[in-house]
Amino acid sequence: MMNEGFIDGASKLVFNIALPMLLFTSIAQTDFSQMASPSLILYGIAATLVAFVLLEWLAIRMTADKRVRGILVQGAFRANMGIVGLAYVNNAYGSQGVAAAAMYVACLTILFNILAVSTLNRSLNQGESLPVGKVLKGIVKNPLIIGIVAALPFAANDWTVPETLMKTGQYLAQMTLPLALLCTGASLSLKSGKEENGLLPTVALLRLLAIPAFITLGGYLVGFRDFELAILFLINASPTAAASYVMVRAMGGNAVLAANIIAVTTLGSLLSTSLGAALLKGLGWF
Repeated sequence: MMNEGFIDGASKLVFNIALPMLLFTSIAQTDFSQMASPSLILYGIAATLVAFVLLEWLAIRMTADKRVRGILVQGAFRANMGIVGLAYVNNAYGSQGVAAAAMYVACLTILFNILAVSTLNRSLNQGESLPVGKVLKGIVKNPLIIGIVAALPFAANDWTVPETLMKTGQYLAQMTLPLALLCTGASLSLKSGKEENGLLPTVALLRLLAIPAFITLGGYLVGFRDFELAILFLINASPTAAASYVMVRAMGGNAVLAANIIAVTTLGSLLSTSLGAALLKGLGWF
């Protein structure tokens, strides 16, 4: 039932409308007074930047195909914190936990999209050096970033979006996850590209084990404990974001590989997150 025409159109709908609306409606209703501490957000940004640089270096050594490198990097660093990560936090700490993690997620989502646009632009242009203005234009025009930035004044000033508009936005936002996952599943093909699929286990280990361990251990060493450390782990232990597939497809990259990364990490996260949380709790870290 889901042919290529449907997948193309639905992917554009998610990327340009539904997902930006999900980000806008979520952030616009967030109370800044219950946000995560600025130090936690700054640490998350710094740790993500370090991980991104290391992944860019590693991707060069993983494959000679320049068009694949950006997809691998994005698949490894871009966690599905806005949907799965917040669901983990909600399951552990309820609505209070979600309110505390919302600003962390908002700030990291902006960074994720900037880094994703950067690595995919560079990768899909065969490593050519892009003009800085063109890269910045791509970031500024990214619908996901527009949705986040547009919502921040409403959250910061406690402005209220008219109920009719908010309800309309929520209808659109509710399409995001099911439609994105339908498109991802319809594009899934574990039979295509043996060399590329041979990279899947490595990307999955990076996304589900190496990155969460690096960020959580670093957070512990700099002094975060209990609730804040738990947020760091649960948010960063989530699988690769479904939006990564939508972005790769919209930019003309290997959408099948992106879909496969999402599928493998989503299944793997069920085990890795549970075991990781049990281990950290046993160590008394939270």
